[in-house]
Amino acid sequence: MLTDYHVHLRVDDPQSTPAASAFTAANAERYREVADDRGIEELGVAEHVYRFTQALGVWNHPLWVESAHDDIDEYVRFVREETDLRLGIEADFIPGREERMRTLLEGRDWDYVVGSIHFLSDGALDYDRFDVWNSGRSPDHVWSTYFEWLGELAVTGMYDILAHPDLVKHWGRERPWPEKDLRFYYDIAMERIAESGIAVEVSTAGLRKPVGEIYPSSAFLEMIVDAGNPIALSSDAHTTEHLGFGYDEAVKFLADHGVTELAVFDGRQRRLEPIG
Repeated sequence: MLTDYHVHLRVDDPQSTPAASAFTAANAERYREVADDRGIEELGVAEHVYRFTQALGVWNHPLWVESAHDDIDEYVRFVREETDLRLGIEADFIPGREERMRTLLEGRDWDYVVGSIHFLSDGALDYDRFDVWNSGRSPDHVWSTYFEWLGELAVTGMYDILAHPDLVKHWGRERPWPEKDLRFYYDIAMERIAESGIAVEVSTAGLRKPVGEIYPSSAFLEMIVDAGNPIALSSDAHTTEHLGFGYDEAVKFLADHGVTELAVFDGRQRRLEPIG
């Protein structure tokens, strides 16, 4: 089985991708048809939480304020009633706002919740408009903080999948790079990732980013596998073109690290299925 759970039905442009155009049965069917053609049996959607007005009760970062136009319950209804997709949500980890996010997530009929970190305070890791690297922080500070928060995310119990786990490398050498062996930073998060048992995403999105490699790195994945965490495979597609992007490379990457099964979700219950 192949999966693609971290999928968006629209690009990250609130002005050009309103819910009325993205959340339609025809659009969902386009994604399903491409997934079928690419051998992806388990297909789910996980829209960004900040695209929904309810998220403003969690955080009011300027990006969230300008992006929050849609109703989260209408999204849930659409996926459940008009598609055959698994229902997910990509929800940011915002330190100090955990209970607000927990309240938003609870009581809704998810198949899985994808947890991610895109911001350190107000600075974005992967969006140059709010670039964290303009803050004057050292690479050691940025990377250490990111992995400290990654471990905190894992043990909240709010999330089923840990998304693009080394997103901090997004820009590659286009941004300041730490001098230490990167395993020093992975170690900061690993004890709590292992303790949590959370499924960790192997994401081919990194192949499309400046860093030009899969999330997570080989060394980080080796530590994750040694800890016994299950693996979720996704492309972080925002268009049908990117569904299953780079999966041949990803499947080999997984095999090289001894991964033979993928996490599959239904009603927030997880099981493992052989890769194939």
